[in-house]
Amino acid sequence: MNIWLLTILLIILVSCLLDLAAATLNIRALSADLPQEFADVCTPSTYRTSQDYTRALTYTSLVQTGFSSLITVAFIVFGGFNIIDIWARSLAQKELLIGLLFIGSFLLLSFLVGLPFSIYRTFVIEERFGFNRTTVQTFIFDMFKGTLLVLLLGGPLLASVLWFFTHAGPYGWMFCWFGVILFSLGLQFFAPVFIMPMFNKFSPLEDGALRTEIMNYTQQQLFTMQGIFTMDGSKRSSKVNAFFTGFGKFKKIVFFDTLIEKLLPHEILAVLAHEMGHFKLQHIPKNMLASILQVGVMFYLLSFFLDNQELSRAFGMETLSVHTSLVFFGFIYSPINMVVSILFHFISRRHEFAADTYAAETTGSVHPLISGLKKLSEANLTNLTPHPFMVFLHYSHPPVLKRIEHLKLSLGKNV
Repeated sequence: MNIWLLTILLIILVSCLLDLAAATLNIRALSADLPQEFADVCTPSTYRTSQDYTRALTYTSLVQTGFSSLITVAFIVFGGFNIIDIWARSLAQKELLIGLLFIGSFLLLSFLVGLPFSIYRTFVIEERFGFNRTTVQTFIFDMFKGTLLVLLLGGPLLASVLWFFTHAGPYGWMFCWFGVILFSLGLQFFAPVFIMPMFNKFSPLEDGALRTEIMNYTQQQLFTMQGIFTMDGSKRSSKVNAFFTGFGKFKKIVFFDTLIEKLLPHEILAVLAHEMGHFKLQHIPKNMLASILQVGVMFYLLSFFLDNQELSRAFGMETLSVHTSLVFFGFIYSPINMVVSILFHFISRRHEFAADTYAAETTGSVHPLISGLKKLSEANLTNLTPHPFMVFLHYSHPPVLKRIEHLKLSLGKNV
């Protein structure tokens, strides 16, 4: 058997086993006893519901992973990629168009495999636990708008990558790297202005005590921004969140309308201070630089696989091409991507601790942030006792109990 085929099948198997191990340990780590730290905001009944929610999401994710893996293996073994390539070549003559048809078809099939699970999570699980507010119409329109964005933005980007790797010789990977960097930076400015409003409505925060408190705080911290907005997150879910978007003077503070309903003004300010901490501590540019370097390494490694005949044969291909090599490289790169993801998650968790400390120090107390974190966790039915292996593999944020413990230990004088 082809060594590359064996390697790819092994990668898929190991990935499934890791997800199964993490999920099993995570379910076993669910504790029947409500953590004492949450006794003041969460009832035993709500705590049990959060555990049921974790189980439901975990089991659905495992089924999806297993099903997708089986489909992928069958697609590889029975020559599905070659069938798509032959079909694409029957419709177009130029390699660039063939490549776009091939990768577009592959992405469409991947989307269709995941669609039933997306529907189930939204209209069954989220509905059962009281989160879902997405109508069928909104769900369909979101898919349509998402597809349109992929075609308008992803299409030209993919075409550029294929063209550079085909025509730019040994330095094609560098042109692709620089192109993706420019695209990503442009998207950071473009998305808040044009893309995000396609999916949600953003309204300036009304005048009042909360706005005044926020403006006073941002002025004290010498933090310039374009404005403070609320977003109609309740259009799709009752979950609570907040975020910053944009760069420079175009930064925006965005609160979900559900957050305004759930948290008190001083708690909202603490959440805002945490997000501001990421900017003040330079977490955003550091993460961007790390991502840029990762993309560069990925394109460099990809350049060594463009003419790999054995890799192409592993997928049953009749014709060696740049577009098929690009897709097949994704399978080979996935273990590296997993390791990089684990590293990024580790760094992200450290950044979250640092932003928590910044928020507590600049607002003068740990109490607002701790109470805000508790209410956010309770409202979102967060798993309070995730297993360390699950955290290691997948968590970009530390478990909330760890965050509270860190705040109390590092700033105990303010507790």
